[in-house]
Amino acid sequence: MPIPRAAILRPAGALRLSQRCTSPLVLRSQPSRCRQKTPLALVILPANGQCRLKSTAPPKEDPEGSAKQAGQTPKPGPYFMRMIWQAIKSDTSRTWYVIRNTSFSQVMRQSPGEAFGAIVAVTGAVAILIYCVYAYYTYFNSRQFTRYPEPVARALRKALYFSNHDPDPQRALKYYKQALELCDQEGLDHFSDDVMGIKIQVAAWLEKIESYQNAIGVLENLLGDCKRWVEVMEKSAAEGTLPKLEPPAPPKEGEPAVPEVPQESFWAKRTRILAKAVSISVKLANLYSDEHVLEREPAHERLVWAVETTLREVQRRAKDGLKEGEGAWMSPDEIGGSLEALAHSYQDKSQYHLAVPLFFQALRLCQDPCHIALLMNNIATSFAEHPLIPPGDAPVHAMMAESKTWVSAAEQRASYLAAAQRWAQNAIDHAAEPQGEKRTPECDQACAVALSNLGSVLAMLGKNREAREKYEQAIALSQKFGFEDYAAEADARLQRLPSA
Repeated sequence: MPIPRAAILRPAGALRLSQRCTSPLVLRSQPSRCRQKTPLALVILPANGQCRLKSTAPPKEDPEGSAKQAGQTPKPGPYFMRMIWQAIKSDTSRTWYVIRNTSFSQVMRQSPGEAFGAIVAVTGAVAILIYCVYAYYTYFNSRQFTRYPEPVARALRKALYFSNHDPDPQRALKYYKQALELCDQEGLDHFSDDVMGIKIQVAAWLEKIESYQNAIGVLENLLGDCKRWVEVMEKSAAEGTLPKLEPPAPPKEGEPAVPEVPQESFWAKRTRILAKAVSISVKLANLYSDEHVLEREPAHERLVWAVETTLREVQRRAKDGLKEGEGAWMSPDEIGGSLEALAHSYQDKSQYHLAVPLFFQALRLCQDPCHIALLMNNIATSFAEHPLIPPGDAPVHAMMAESKTWVSAAEQRASYLAAAQRWAQNAIDHAAEPQGEKRTPECDQACAVALSNLGSVLAMLGKNREAREKYEQAIALSQKFGFEDYAAEADARLQRLPSA
């Protein structure tokens, strides 16, 4: 007689159980011919009924039941946590079993969309991981770190990490100071680009966290050191007491050969340090002019020193020629930028008569067609606001042929306004010329501002109808290119214009 599937074969004497089944059916087997000490019992469980087996052993204490009777929330015991861990473990093992015993072709055949999505997700995760590792390795092993000795590079990595990735000003400042101290211990030159670059980086970081006075202090100290070195070097050169440069010592036995680097002469070092001092001075002028500082006089003084030093060096080279090993001086764009910055400083001080010649000098050095149009507009503005000065007293008078014929303030004022009108129109014409890749947003900006300024000049000359046309053109052009501030300014000037 075959045994049903729901049958469970158990030893009769294994457990002493009392059964509470809704429809129990117990069949005891007949003793077989074999000698069997333990008789077997065949228990058939009901198909739809529930069978609860009650042990004859004495009941154990139930901490959860006692807690419920006391009105407390039962706490999960170690057995409960072990059950959860076993369930997670069994599910994980089952998942890995399915993965190991399922072929890729079977997965693609059964669920192609999900398989493709999984492939894309895994590929993207691997690509992101590879990129992160590459970026990390490239950044922390780039030239900006490897050019320093390893102790200095390690401190710089930590300083930049706490400056940019996990901002912590106290720890960042600590590691910046440590890097500079290690530069001294490693014997690095204080006036090398590497060491000065750390100090400039510290100033930039202090400006970023809005510690403007501390940033100014760092740059002022660096500027003072540069000036003193140049003064001492020039004095020694004039007296003929410059020390001779010693060639680098050859490598010792067993040490790898280091590629030879051209040794920097004193005049080449002077050029480099002097150019760095000029750029630091211009940066200091920008910091002093910031709205959080607003110290106009120190800003103007730094710009004046930068421009005078730049022009003095140009004149010295033209007169005496280049010294031995002396490199090239600042580029025309850099010199023009210094001149333009000083001219804007004079405009802020309402000294337009001093700004005009500086703008002219910057215009001669400029090669960008769009920026040329912007400089022409600045010249027009300076002429329109030029104060009345006796002929020959202002630097710009020598550039104007009719300066000797001025006899009254009205004629002088009319001459300034006529010059402003010409330069504003020149700015509009030059801003419209560049096309293609040469045309930048600066051309559109210069054209919009020049139209508004030309309208103001025409209004000063009493030509209200022409002025209204220029204002309307400036508003339309500014709105077209998204210059809302320029459009608002032109509209305000238009509203102030007399209707008749």
